[in-house]
Amino acid sequence: MVGKKGGSKGMGAAEDAEEELARTPLQAIILADSFTTKFRPITLERPKVLLPLVNAPMIDYTLAWLESAGVEEVFVFCCAHSKQVIDYLDKSNWFGQPNFSVTTIESHNAISAGDALRLIYEQHVIRGDFILVSGDTVSNMSLSQALKEHKERRRKDSNAVMTMVIKQSKASPVTRQSRLGTEELFMVIDPETKQLLYYEDRGDNLKGYLSLDKALLTDNTSISLQNDKQDCYIDICSPEVLSLFTDNFDYQHLRRDFVKGLLVDDIMGYKIYTHEIHSSYAARIDNYRSYHTISKDIIQRWTYPLVPDVQFFGSSATKLERQGMYRAPEIKQSRSSKIGPFTVIGSGTSIGNNTEISNSVVGECCSIGSNVTIEGCYIWHNVTIEDGCKLKHSIVCDGVTMKSGAALEPGVVLSFKVVIGRNFLVPAYSKVSLHQQPIRQDSDEELEYADNSSGITESPSVSGTLDLLNEEERTELPDSQEYEVGDGGVGFIWLVSEAGQEEEWRHSVAPIPVDKLVAIMQISNDEADLPNEDGAFLPPSGELGPDSITNDSNEDAEDIRDDSVIFEREVEATFQRAVEEDVTDDHVILEVNSLRLSYNMASADCAGALFYSVMKLALDAPHDSPNELYKIVVSTVRKWKKLLKYYLPSIDEEIEVILKFEEMCLESAREYSPLFVQILHHLYDQDIIQEEAILDWASEKEGAEESDKVFVKQSEKFIQWLKEASEEEDED
Repeated sequence: MVGKKGGSKGMGAAEDAEEELARTPLQAIILADSFTTKFRPITLERPKVLLPLVNAPMIDYTLAWLESAGVEEVFVFCCAHSKQVIDYLDKSNWFGQPNFSVTTIESHNAISAGDALRLIYEQHVIRGDFILVSGDTVSNMSLSQALKEHKERRRKDSNAVMTMVIKQSKASPVTRQSRLGTEELFMVIDPETKQLLYYEDRGDNLKGYLSLDKALLTDNTSISLQNDKQDCYIDICSPEVLSLFTDNFDYQHLRRDFVKGLLVDDIMGYKIYTHEIHSSYAARIDNYRSYHTISKDIIQRWTYPLVPDVQFFGSSATKLERQGMYRAPEIKQSRSSKIGPFTVIGSGTSIGNNTEISNSVVGECCSIGSNVTIEGCYIWHNVTIEDGCKLKHSIVCDGVTMKSGAALEPGVVLSFKVVIGRNFLVPAYSKVSLHQQPIRQDSDEELEYADNSSGITESPSVSGTLDLLNEEERTELPDSQEYEVGDGGVGFIWLVSEAGQEEEWRHSVAPIPVDKLVAIMQISNDEADLPNEDGAFLPPSGELGPDSITNDSNEDAEDIRDDSVIFEREVEATFQRAVEEDVTDDHVILEVNSLRLSYNMASADCAGALFYSVMKLALDAPHDSPNELYKIVVSTVRKWKKLLKYYLPSIDEEIEVILKFEEMCLESAREYSPLFVQILHHLYDQDIIQEEAILDWASEKEGAEESDKVFVKQSEKFIQWLKEASEEEDED
């Protein structure tokens, strides 16, 4: 709840801003339509905001966050499948919450976010600054500081009409897209005022360079070019934003039209600022990959308190168990079945003999047979999976039936009520629906709109189960239609154009195939040495050096980041993503090799950075004693042995690993200090570190200061044993 304070006109700007916050109820606009086709064919039958995200509708996460952040009035704009959204909210507990009102605004004519905001402006419901988000936003950030900054800027400059929330997020150096599957974002920000000066989210088309207006350099004393930020799509707006959309009918897209339009408009002088969050979470579900990533973040509790075991209303019956596994009540599970880590099982679900489920979400009232394998999948509600089925990295919507022996290759999407025939293999990245593929393919900016009287339009109830529509609201499929999904199957496989194939694997819930990553790297390497039209290169970090934007090079020199430190952080982030998303060693190697080329690092640097990442992963795991920590290290090293070995082609790299371990024990991970010898011995036993590397390391330390010989002395017995063993081999 926003605190209310009295005040006088003589107050300072900050106090006046707080007083204004207290006078006007904090309002928010939720766009319950994405105005895209990225989630087809699913969204032909149900609006995106009602799709289950870890077994709860997406819009519940958005509403729960806004309520917790002190918003008092929410206006939900509904367009595609508006009746489903309105019916869901009517039956939910969101209506009737104290100090939190939810009002729906319905339109059947809007085809863009711009149209939606123009219609809301005509309703005259917004009375002051407001929060603008889409109904697929997940966040736990506090709005108080961002609102305060926005109000203070507005008081000084009425042209400061918007504050955008951003967050640190480095794009993959290989794919040039973020972990959310969005394109690499380039922004120019004034480091002093945080004003946004440039915004470009088409990084894939930039061919390695940017074209910046010289006025950016001449009109600003300093600028910061950043490509390590994520746009959270959370905007704090003044009422002028709505009127600007009304005055400019060509403004359709919030970023591509509105934001870029204001940035290049030097007549009206409107300004956009940024607010960066650090410890909080904020992200938007833009595509299937971001759906997958945000689901994992929820399961791994980055979004707390919006997690499976904390329900939106009251207490949740779902319980958190070890290794990030969640179980709801009334589950029937065979003793011979195995539920792996980071998995959620909904209530009323049954699991048969010898079935294995890992890194997946299973909805409510599902029936899963025996000898089924489910890995990295999202199984929604009331799904039937018969014996012997195999599913990998796929989405299975409500009411789907997979007959015995059927299999899904990675990236498959099965829309509502589809039936996959016996022993039928659905090819990778296929989309299967009861609806035949539309002849005319709409663009991403056009409306995701299907007639509410056609198809199977089921709406989830408050509990997450489905309220089936009356039989008269369904449209039966003609018997004459020929299905394409095997013996006894019901559904059509949608064709993907050659141009759209890249879109599929880039934005799928499945890991990007290794051959695709190799191809991308090859193209990147071929273009790496090509300068832009002016002969200038974009630095690997994507940032302008201080000497390129100011003459005070001596003062700013200390701000230049050490490439080796940045490289280590990038490798750690890459490794962490691999752990969270359960990707293969080959994927990690490709990513690290790309980083190595970008930062001009040696193999030894890669070895040290990866070893640090592996050991930090082990250290971060729960443990109560040094002995438990050692066991965790053993299992972690065993799992990532192949990856570590790849970057240890010679003795020099192995010595680098030992030096890195020494450094960790002395500085960042002192808990390892008493285990140094044990772990070094284990690395030797696993053939990760050779005898020669250990002896050379000890030899190099002979002339060092005593403080630098701590771990050599700890290892004296082990080193002596190695020497004696080596001498015996020589004698033989």
